[in-house]
Amino acid sequence: MKIFGKEFARPAWVPRWMSFTLVFSVIMIAGLFFMGPNNFLRVVQLKQEIKNLKQEIKENRDTTAIYEAKTRELNTDRVSLERIAREKYGMKRLNEEVYITDIP
Repeated sequence: MKIFGKEFARPAWVPRWMSFTLVFSVIMIAGLFFMGPNNFLRVVQLKQEIKNLKQEIKENRDTTAIYEAKTRELNTDRVSLERIAREKYGMKRLNEEVYITDIP
C-alpha cells in the first residue's frame, strides 16, 4: 500500500478489500448518523413528541367541541340553564323552599 509516496506493507489481519478510504467513509457516515444536532436518535425522539402533541391537540379539540355544545345549550335553552343553576349553585325561585338532604 502506498501512502504519501511511501510504501507500507498491509498487516496480515487487515482484509485485502479494506482501504483507508472505505474505513474513513464508514466512520464519517456513522458519525453523521449518531452525532450532531440532527442525529438519528434525536429525529426519532422528535417524531414521537410530534405524534404525542398531535394526539393531545385532537383530545383538546374534542373537549372544546363538548364545551361549545354545552355553552350553546345554555345560551338557547332556559330549562337546562335553570336546572343547572338549581343543582350546582343552589339557587331557588322567590317564595320557594328548598330542602337539601345527604341522600344520594
